[in-house]
Amino acid sequence: QSYCHRLQHDMYFLTNTSRLNEQVVDKIVLQLNRVYPQILTNEEAEKFRNPKASLHTRLSDLLKHLQKKGDRHCQEFYRALQINAEQLFNDLPSRKILKTPDPTEIDTGKEQYMLNDRGPVFFLACFSVAAGLALVWYCCNSDTKVIGRARRILGFSPIIIGRHVRNICMLYLEDISRD
Repeated sequence: QSYCHRLQHDMYFLTNTSRLNEQVVDKIVLQLNRVYPQILTNEEAEKFRNPKASLHTRLSDLLKHLQKKGDRHCQEFYRALQINAEQLFNDLPSRKILKTPDPTEIDTGKEQYMLNDRGPVFFLACFSVAAGLALVWYCCNSDTKVIGRARRILGFSPIIIGRHVRNICMLYLEDISRD
């Protein structure tokens, strides 16, 4: 959708029930007057900031004027609206149409959340189980001589595991080596 069509669609929403107050409309007009390329000339900006005219009339005239000027002007209006009234910008009917998801499209954000919802404790538990199984498989493999290697590894383990656990592991390895 072009910005002119979006603005035409949003015109009733913006002008109805005073959603924009006078200060926000003045900020938008000033931004459109000062932005490069200049969207509103000084005379046009004064016309749309005239406090003698009602806010509804000024806003309606501004929106119609921007639609006549073209898509770039309407796009700059939306940018100014987003900067000066972000909540209103997010509530625009054209934005809600753009936000509605396509039922055939995959929502990658939701899918990413579904894959990562377990947290760090689950990761550490799985990693510990995997490391433990790898150590047991390495120590119990009958094809290689792992007793000497395991003894060297467990000999340096008082820092990692307690002395009682280390002693039990060393006794177990000695019993295996006798058999």
